[in-house]
Amino acid sequence: MNHSHTEFLVTLNVPTSLEEAMVDSLLMLESTHGFSSFHVSAHHHDNSSQPLSLAEQVMGRQKKIRFQMYVDKAGLSKLLVQLKQEFAGAGIHYWVIPVLEKGVI
Repeated sequence: MNHSHTEFLVTLNVPTSLEEAMVDSLLMLESTHGFSSFHVSAHHHDNSSQPLSLAEQVMGRQKKIRFQMYVDKAGLSKLLVQLKQEFAGAGIHYWVIPVLEKGVI
């Protein structure tokens, strides 16, 4: 198994109001692997980036769209620069994880 971490899994939790804009942005990057998106409920106490509605406060969660994609080291830099420029201040939470192994079974 190769541990040089040439690929990464990027996860973005995006406010639902930005779903279409994020899809358009990610499609413009032309990632060779494409991306996945699905609805999630975010449970966290830091709501400074996007205030909770009354219903969200009562339920203790906020609806988000999660995007996930594989990118190589060069693509990671390009992706993060573009997203930080296009979506500055949008309250998008993201994280990057090295991919140890992947394939199709």
